[in-house]
Amino acid sequence: MTRHESREQAFLLLFAQNFGEDPAADVIAAAEEARQVKLSDFARSLVDGVYEHKAELDEKIKAHSSNWNMDRISRVALTAMRLAAFELMFLPDIPVSVSINEAVEIAKRYGGEEDASFLNGVLGGLSREPGALCAKTDAGTDA
Repeated sequence: MTRHESREQAFLLLFAQNFGEDPAADVIAAAEEARQVKLSDFARSLVDGVYEHKAELDEKIKAHSSNWNMDRISRVALTAMRLAAFELMFLPDIPVSVSINEAVEIAKRYGGEEDASFLNGVLGGLSREPGALCAKTDAGTDA
């Protein structure tokens, strides 16, 4: 399974979680049972990481969503932003441009062009914030 497919798996699980309060492990187990598929290790790490750091991710997203209340952000855009923000902040092996581009593609597929544009702006701001990112470079292609 590619990382792109793993991100999409993680996005779908995180999006579903927006409608409930189940722990990450329960959401993953239910999805694997219902779909009879196994989550990739990368997808599982993304879901677990977003769950673990959700408050911190939301704080960063809110800081870069000028004039937007978090309740006004579509669930598609918010879920994709949380996923990308986690990558930007905690996964130094993934280039910044890859994290942002993947989130934009997910937002386009499941949301709309407005979601993708908004998400791109917020994540771009986050990526330029001094000290906001782990030790990242745009080198490497294993994303």
